[in-house]
Formats: sequence, structure tokens, C-alpha cells
Amino acid sequence: MKNSKVKILVEAAVMVALATVLSYIRIIKLPWGGSVTMLSMLPIVLFSIKRGVKYGFAAAFVFSLIQFGQGVIDGIFGWGLTPLSLIACIFIDYIFAFTILGIAGIFREKGMPGYIGGTALALFLRFVCHFASGVVIWHSYGELWNGFSTENTYLYSLLYNGAYMLPEMIFTIVGAVVLFSVPQTKRVLIEN
Repeated sequence: MKNSKVKILVEAAVMVALATVLSYIRIIKLPWGGSVTMLSMLPIVLFSIKRGVKYGFAAAFVFSLIQFGQGVIDGIFGWGLTPLSLIACIFIDYIFAFTILGIAGIFREKGMPGYIGGTALALFLRFVCHFASGVVIWHSYGELWNGFSTENTYLYSLLYNGAYMLPEMIFTIVGAVVLFSVPQTKRVLIEN
């Protein structure tokens, strides 16, 4: 029993480390903010599918703290937020948004449809966190790209966050499907 817990802890640490490294590899960096990474959420999603939601949330929470640390390095404290808005931003844009990735394993007993559904749900809920932050904290509006601008905070947040989260969701789902479709990889990813 103790040996299996150590194995799970090591797997979690490896997946969080891999997710962190992949988060630095940005395929597309959008001019107004946000970026599409090299499958940075896939290791957390795979771990949650393999080990279940309880362990998935634990690993995702650690990942959220690391993402917050990256936000600090990127200058989150210099964004001009009020103290209350800053605390809300830390929780909604980092802690909640990345910890929710742990829910990916919720349908793991359903096989491939469950893997896809759980992954889609996890990334959609992450999008919802960022969308809510854009509306409630940032109250953003203005120009997004060449000549397209909006004064509607909801539309702006939808387009801003959707521009990077939709590709992230598609790439992560495709990555999970590919890995779970290869018998050798599936055996490693699913074995308990």
C-alpha cells in the first residue's frame, strides 16, 4: 500500500513537471495576451484519467501554484489591480482555473468517450474561469485584432479567452485520443 502511494506521488510530480515545462513552449503567442502552448495541460489530464479525480485535483492544484509563480514572474503584481481584484485574479485565473483540470478523470470508467468528455469538461471549465475573470475583474473591452473592437465586456472576454482556450482544448483532446489509441501507450497510461 505504501509503495503504491509513493508511485502515485512520483507520477504526479513527473506529470506536474512535464506540464510546467510544456507551458513554456508557446506555439502561438497572441498579441493581446494569452498563448497556445505545446499541450501543457495534457500531462495533468492524463494523470487525472489514470488516477482519478481525487489525485487529479491534487496534482492540478500543485500545477496551479506553479502557474501562479509564473504569473508573478510575468509581473502580475504590476498589472494595476486593486488588492481585492488582485486576490480575485489569483484565485480565479490561477488557483481555480488550473486546479479544475483535475476533473478530467471524472468519466474515466467510460473508456475513450469518457476520456474525451472529461478532458473537454476540464478545459471548458478552465475557460469559464478565465471568461468570468475577464468580465468580473478585468471589465475588458477594446480592440482585439486589426480593426475589430468591441465595447461589450462579455463578447470581449469570450473572444479573448476563446482565442487561446479553444485551440488548447482541441490540441489537448487530440493529444489524449492519440495517446490512448496506441495500445502500448494506453497500457502505461491506464495501468494501476
